[in-house]
Amino acid sequence: MLDQKWIALSNTTLGQLMATINTSIIIVALPPIFNGIHLNPLAPASFSYLLWMIMSYMIVISVLLVTVGRLSDMFGRVKLFNLGFLIFTVGSILLYITPNTGDTGALELIMFRIIQAVGGSFIMANSFAIITDNFPENEWGFALSINSVASVSGVSLGIVLGGVLSIIYWRDVFLLSIPVSIFGTVWSYTKLRETSPRKREKLDIPGNLMFACGLIALLLGVTYGIVPYGKSPMGWTNPYVILAMASGIIILIMFVFVEKKVKNPLFDMTLFKNRNFGISNFTGFVSAMGMMGLLYMLTLLFQGIWLPLHGYPFYITPLWAGIFMLPMTVSMGIFGVIGGKLSDIYGYKWLTSIGLFISGISLILLAFLPYDFIYILMGIILFIFGIGYGLFNAPNISHAMSSVPPNKRGTASGMLNTMRNTGYTASMGLFFSILIFGLSLSLPGRISGGLTSAHANALIPYMKTMPPTEAIFGDFLGINPASAIINQLPNGVISKVSSSSIGTISGNTWFPKLIAPVFMVSLSDVFYIAAAITIIAGIISLFRDGKINKQQN
Repeated sequence: MLDQKWIALSNTTLGQLMATINTSIIIVALPPIFNGIHLNPLAPASFSYLLWMIMSYMIVISVLLVTVGRLSDMFGRVKLFNLGFLIFTVGSILLYITPNTGDTGALELIMFRIIQAVGGSFIMANSFAIITDNFPENEWGFALSINSVASVSGVSLGIVLGGVLSIIYWRDVFLLSIPVSIFGTVWSYTKLRETSPRKREKLDIPGNLMFACGLIALLLGVTYGIVPYGKSPMGWTNPYVILAMASGIIILIMFVFVEKKVKNPLFDMTLFKNRNFGISNFTGFVSAMGMMGLLYMLTLLFQGIWLPLHGYPFYITPLWAGIFMLPMTVSMGIFGVIGGKLSDIYGYKWLTSIGLFISGISLILLAFLPYDFIYILMGIILFIFGIGYGLFNAPNISHAMSSVPPNKRGTASGMLNTMRNTGYTASMGLFFSILIFGLSLSLPGRISGGLTSAHANALIPYMKTMPPTEAIFGDFLGINPASAIINQLPNGVISKVSSSSIGTISGNTWFPKLIAPVFMVSLSDVFYIAAAITIIAGIISLFRDGKINKQQN
């Protein structure tokens, strides 16, 4: 009979894999999905739908993780993990059978994604805790490495799977989760046993409400900060964005003080008195920002510039972008397991710091690549980044979980995952803002000059005002932004430009060549900033203890 610890590891790993695959699987599948529900993804009215289909899943998970972790400590981790698999399955089925089209269909997809995210939060909040409940301490590094490899690999695998499945049929993007989730649900309910200690305490309702409201407001502000507002290419001057971010920060500051007074707080601040736990959370947040930021930026680089210039049609670039980033996924998997094993033997401090330093150096190397890079160089750098992230991630999680008492592992697991998912969301606001700001300064001039050279001056008034967000998200969606604008122009404007010029501008290489120089300048800034915060996190990681801190109830 299979040992309970292997049942726990395999079941939670399957859950983490499915939950994180669905973080990114929808990104590259959005064009077929929008076509399937008969909406233009680049239409102004569709932009909010597009943003929410991507971000709603991560925001909901980020908000719920700590609450679910706390509930799990009170009522049983396996019980809530099993419920999460069931809810995730229901959400996946609803996504696949989305009945309507147009605006209604888009709203249904967002609502069903939220249901799926609720289930995902139950899975992710409990996975680390269930593993540490079932494995002896000297095997935590190895066991958590398997689980964390599934977690981080799922994000990049989602891009590949989304690209493949969406080419077949857009609903198949959601079909993938259904049989796997049904199997996971049945397996967890029939085989996974409850081994966690219970904490019979009252739920901190004020703390839950304050944390949820504060984090939602803050993440909404960050998300809408990259949406154009008025004549500005971004929304950071939008009063609603300012209000959301300010109120979110104020509520979260108040939340910290309230939690210190509550008898059974949601966010157990006493855990942060443990230096190891605090450092693990901080470095986990920073590394998640760096990893997801890298994934976003490289997706844009591949889809918007490198792949079209190498003969790949725009519509298929999302799939190939995921394939070309697989060296990072492979090395994360290999060195994640190695890092977990080594941490069981040698401790955590040097592994986590070395991993972050390696990742930081690889980000600096990326900043030096030209837009027409030789792929072998890119593949090597991505492999190096994966080595660093793999060496860091599992030891960091294991160190955090070893720093808390057994009866608080659900709360600790929820906190760790909250910091990671908040880092994912924050990376979009931070790195896209840097990229959009740089493009907003140079893109209009580049477009005007390019149209003049192509003998298409009549198109300048219509194309030079292209928002940087449209250029970026067009690439992100596998859509040629220049061609999309031309297709919407009246025939009277098109008739003023020769067919050969229209063909050139609508072609596969005109826009990528036009945007490449200014894009790479901004992209280099992004990589330098990501490298700096990653290396700083590596330095901070040196201040943790090296060995396991055994905690008692």
